[in-house]
Amino acid sequence: MKKIVIFFTISFTLVLFCMSSQASERGPVTNLPIPRYVSLKASEGNLRRGPAKAHRIDWVLKHKDQPLKILAEHEHWRRVSDYEGATGWIYYALLSGVRNVLVNDSLISLYRKPSKDSSVKAKVEFGAIGNLRSCNTDWCNVSFPEMSGWIEKNKLWGTTPDEIFPP
Repeated sequence: MKKIVIFFTISFTLVLFCMSSQASERGPVTNLPIPRYVSLKASEGNLRRGPAKAHRIDWVLKHKDQPLKILAEHEHWRRVSDYEGATGWIYYALLSGVRNVLVNDSLISLYRKPSKDSSVKAKVEFGAIGNLRSCNTDWCNVSFPEMSGWIEKNKLWGTTPDEIFPP
């Protein structure tokens, strides 16, 4: 009898834990998933220590369209991280839901199709920002100003390894 009570107590605790962890996967302001990726809409944005203009600016983002990961929400502020791990709070109006990715490896191949056996259209430099068009389990279709093609997902920042985009 004691074993059954312990089993049900542990099971109940695990269920509660899973429910609470699932609840924290949605933003309290937008009810959108957290974390999630967005991009910088403005040509410049300040990352502050806290969610208010009174907080000190720690970083200044200077690349329009750069991808950012939303980590938290508080009223009109979003706590974000960039590809280097810099974090801070930014005003929500400076962000866009447009999905962009950043090339996080040097001189990677942009393929015509999602396969290494496909022809290479171009080489893309580290730090290049492209618009995310779609992703399967291993590849993403990315559009740059002059061309588009397929890049291995693990060479990009702005998508998760298990993400299929669009969902």
